Amino acid sequence: MKKNSFTMIDENGKEIVYDVLFTFESDETHKNYIVYTDNSKDETGNIQVYASIYDPENPNSKLEAITTDKEWKVIETILETLQEEVRKKQGQENNEQ
Repeated sequence: MKKNSFTMIDENGKEIVYDVLFTFESDETHKNYIVYTDNSKDETGNIQVYASIYDPENPNSKLEAITTDKEWKVIETILETLQEEVRKKQGQENNEQ
């Protein structure tokens, strides 16, 4: 896996390039997560974002599905915090113009 993107093959054999948004280790679950996107949009126009468990020590390891509500809550909390920071930054930039 490259530092900022990686490629996976979908169920139809098509290669899809994903951009890595961020990675983190959770103190709560003691697992490492990767949050990424293929930059496609959902039906409401929002960019689709995915998350998986990964092994940072093994760049060739397979991504694992997130299976618990607790893990999803950890990821959702981080995404919400990042979105709020982006909104604040955009507001500050708009006020400076």
